Amino acid sequence: MMRPEAGNCHDLVGCSPAIEAVRRMIAKAARNRLPVLLLGESGTGKEVVARSIHAANPLGQFVPIDCGSLVGTLMESELFGHVKGSFSGAVADKKGLVELADGGTAFFDEIGDLPPEMQVKLLRLVQEREYRAVGSLQWRKVDLRIIAATHRHLEEEVLRGRFRQDLYYRLNVLPIRLPALRDRAEDIPLLVRHFWARSARLDTGVLELPADMVTALASYDWPGNVRELLHAIERMAALHSEGAWSAADLPSQLQNHIYASLAGASELELAAGVGAGCDAGCEAAPFEILPAAAPVVSLAQCDVCQRKAIATALVSTGGERARAARLLGIGRTTLHRKMKKYGMV
Repeated sequence: MMRPEAGNCHDLVGCSPAIEAVRRMIAKAARNRLPVLLLGESGTGKEVVARSIHAANPLGQFVPIDCGSLVGTLMESELFGHVKGSFSGAVADKKGLVELADGGTAFFDEIGDLPPEMQVKLLRLVQEREYRAVGSLQWRKVDLRIIAATHRHLEEEVLRGRFRQDLYYRLNVLPIRLPALRDRAEDIPLLVRHFWARSARLDTGVLELPADMVTALASYDWPGNVRELLHAIERMAALHSEGAWSAADLPSQLQNHIYASLAGASELELAAGVGAGCDAGCEAAPFEILPAAAPVVSLAQCDVCQRKAIATALVSTGGERARAARLLGIGRTTLHRKMKKYGMV
């Protein structure tokens, strides 16, 4: 299945050594038409890299092909097209995605999902730069750059007999491995601000994200990588109200992480303007679980301890404010007021 071509290629954001190495490989790959194999976890930006390679030497169209969606009897027709009358329902000649990419770039996304019978046909395209439409007796030559991407470990897939060894070697001419977002954590604040500026533009300009929240986001593991971060920021931009940034607008797993970070990190307390110690002379623990059937968290007197107690209660209740308020022994209105005071909404 072909997705609409993007108007402009989004540059890679970041200054970490890992992403600089990717940029150098993009420049090298753009100088020729050799096959490129992009490796990395889902969400690391493989299509962004593929588009960057094409944009650096923009001949012809960039045609993305989702190999995971190529299923059923029409799979070969989607890729290579068909001639009229080649099968029931083929009432006219049809161009395939490969022909659309002639002169340009064919991006085979998730190549590891391609069924074995299609791997054989793709091998000839990669090796000989030719294909045959369904129902046709003629081979057609094409001039295209082939970029393939996968989150799978193709070497293991070859050993298990699920991916052709000869196709793997043909594709693995210029491999580029994309780092997971957790392996380039120094880029996360740049990405957060980049996505926020792109998503949250208002008539009055772009809202600034609080430094402590950016730091909390940078410490998250991001199992979905850059894609997960982008969707989180887009969601926050769509839901934010009163011209203010709020952790409550993030997905629940991120809310819990941020509240936990605020509960335990003195650097975040300093960034938010709250003292790192109990300057009021508070000797009580930040929270106390009473040995009762329904545990109660008692709020201490100082701001630091109150903020930690609120964050801990929110984490323990999965962000449910009504339950957190009951755990703290206060009303929901009081909880909301204190969360607003401490920059938690």
